[in-house]
Amino acid sequence: MSRDFVCEAKGGTGVLLDLRVSPKAKETAVTGAYGEATVKMKVAAPPVERRANAEIERFLAGLLGLPLSQVSVIRGISGRDKVVLFRDIESREVREGLMVLLGRS
Repeated sequence: MSRDFVCEAKGGTGVLLDLRVSPKAKETAVTGAYGEATVKMKVAAPPVERRANAEIERFLAGLLGLPLSQVSVIRGISGRDKVVLFRDIESREVREGLMVLLGRS
């Protein structure tokens, strides 16, 4: 990932993460980079009745040790390109959690 894939939300409301999602996978996982500043993720849930979005929120909250209420898909509700908002966490913590998962430092 050559550019930063995590940024501060305007107004200090939290941290944003751009995702490219592939639904109906065998398992839910972060799989790497997609382009310059987007993280690629596969999701076990189907893209029906917000199930894939709920799975993304659950997985990322667990990864970062956050309550589910602090993680929300805020853009791309029905598409593959999504933006996730993390509340009450520093961008550094989100970045480090993802980099550890991807085996990078």
